[in-house]
Amino acid sequence: MRTRLSTNSCSPSPIGIGEKIERARRLIADADKIVIGAGAGLSAAAGLRYDGLLFETNFADFIEKYGIADLYSASFYPFATEEERWACWARHIDVVRYRKGALPLYKKLLDTVKAKDYFVITTNVDGQFRKAGFSERRLFEVQGDYAYLQCSRRCHDTLYYNEELVREMVARTHDCRIPSELVPRCHRCGEPMAVHVRMDEYFVEYSRWDEAYGRYIDFTSSLNRKKVVLLELGVGFNTPSIIRFPFERMAQTLPNATLIRVNKDNVGCILDIASPLLIPSDANALFQQ
Repeated sequence: MRTRLSTNSCSPSPIGIGEKIERARRLIADADKIVIGAGAGLSAAAGLRYDGLLFETNFADFIEKYGIADLYSASFYPFATEEERWACWARHIDVVRYRKGALPLYKKLLDTVKAKDYFVITTNVDGQFRKAGFSERRLFEVQGDYAYLQCSRRCHDTLYYNEELVREMVARTHDCRIPSELVPRCHRCGEPMAVHVRMDEYFVEYSRWDEAYGRYIDFTSSLNRKKVVLLELGVGFNTPSIIRFPFERMAQTLPNATLIRVNKDNVGCILDIASPLLIPSDANALFQQ
């Protein structure tokens, strides 16, 4: 097994993007097993960007009042009150999780792999894989799901579906605040609730999370001696230890695995991998007919 680090052996090759895309499609069609690793870049390519027009159109009042630059930074903004924090979170969840149905790019991805033995690991929390029809038994949402709340101090592991509450918060937001009676609090300890997104050490890894993690481990343990495609879509360096680095390790150690990394930026590898397919584009290019 090669374990040395490399700064150039996995840099993008001079082969044109069109040729790389055709090769990627052939590899996917010929694969016995496909592991899909999806990051924020996939949803951005599908139209769910955390900045730009979507953000500016829906958060003009928060931008003016607080100077918030994008939805990601809004998640960590130090609001003075829970009423302000939940007004922002409710609109965030509503815009990203509930207003959008299954986006065409996710449907195209499912059409591409649904006849294959596949598994998805994703850091996205927008529910797009579920909406598009990916099997829950083939999906591991590592970082949570906007559709649920949990106790902010993890005094218990139950999650609570939040759509009705979120829609009421949005409807009753005034001057970037919700009424105090809508602020969600844990019925056990009285602390504020939190969105079920991994932001600190209190993130709840509940029974379904554990089961999904177990299925992912079982699937990746079954890859030896199979023709494997590691299809990495829109994964950057925000949390590289979840998808990016493990995919490189699998590509390095599995005898018949090919890493297909599709990302507009940072497509190069850290590990020395034989013949990765590095495509400096977003995922739309791969799934156009």
